[in-house]
Amino acid sequence: MDGVDLLRGLAICFVLMNHVNMQLLGAKVSYTQGLPRQLVSSLVWNGQFGVQIFFVISGFLITSTTLRRWGSASSVNVLDFYRLRFARIAPLMMLLLLILSVLHLTHVKGFVVGEKTGGLGRALAAALTFHVNLLEARRGYLPASWDILWSLSVEEMFYLCFPLVCRTFRRTSFLSALLFVFVFLGPFARSEALNHNPVWREYSYLGGMDGIALGCLTALFSAKGRLSEKTLRVAGAAGTMMLVFILCFSIRADRWGLGRSGLDMTVLGLGTCLVLAAVAQTRWRAPGFAGPLVRLGRLSYEVYLTHIFVVLSVFHLFLTMHKPVRAVPGMFLVVLLLSGLLGAVVSRSYSEPMNRWLRERWVKDTTRLGSIPQEEAMSV
Repeated sequence: MDGVDLLRGLAICFVLMNHVNMQLLGAKVSYTQGLPRQLVSSLVWNGQFGVQIFFVISGFLITSTTLRRWGSASSVNVLDFYRLRFARIAPLMMLLLLILSVLHLTHVKGFVVGEKTGGLGRALAAALTFHVNLLEARRGYLPASWDILWSLSVEEMFYLCFPLVCRTFRRTSFLSALLFVFVFLGPFARSEALNHNPVWREYSYLGGMDGIALGCLTALFSAKGRLSEKTLRVAGAAGTMMLVFILCFSIRADRWGLGRSGLDMTVLGLGTCLVLAAVAQTRWRAPGFAGPLVRLGRLSYEVYLTHIFVVLSVFHLFLTMHKPVRAVPGMFLVVLLLSGLLGAVVSRSYSEPMNRWLRERWVKDTTRLGSIPQEEAMSV
């Protein structure tokens, strides 16, 4: 589904640009002087929005593939669901944790987990039990190479609970009601007035679960039947305008109080859902010039888990060049290109072969395997 992959490609670009920006700010490189504030915000401060887009897509695709595999959400095979999720997520995540542990033990700068946050053992325990986000909210940020795992904690908690909830709330109406509760609670978890911990406002389970719930609801609604072409065009246009507003006019949205209230993410999530519904039912095909972004979206999980090595390496080279401001635009482009290439190599040589091998080994009924390239959202 080109439309889904295009959204994922945009989202991973937002994350990459944001992480390069954070390195530049940490080194006190003033590279945005003279540029319009909104342009800077749209280019390098949309990382959190990118993760929210991933959450929505994840809920949509996981629910859609569950319906395709088992016919209904209540018929999901819990054990097979866990096996399929493990096959996709665990091989690369375990390899990443192994590499990060080695880099920590060999005291490589930028990869050492400080005692303040509990050291290596505490970080590993948090990553393996889905609460890196909670650890950082309580003890402070982990190194950038570990920090990216906070979003996996939110998604993995969703994967853990989703099949159990589906089997418990067997009627779609009951399941939908529960999902609406999460949509309602999401903005409160992100509200400055109700949540005084700035890290937890961004990293909380509830703060990300409303996006996932919106994606699930969109999949359940889309499964009821095909909408008319006119309705789908209107939905796609409305969703695109909502995305453009939040991503490109974020300063105005903040002035309206959407950021302080946590509603900016809700608007973004609703816009993403409308676009997803439109592109999924129309089987929209991306134009040729968007091909690289679509391919990047298909590699989004691999790119997300490995891009920090590219970011830190390129930034180290930038420092050895004495931080020339004129090289900053090139650095952003190089990071985007190399991160995509590294993600492609990792996907082709390791994560996808392991994914397929584990699925074929564990799931006896091959009709339950689904279409791997189309189903997976990035675990960010």
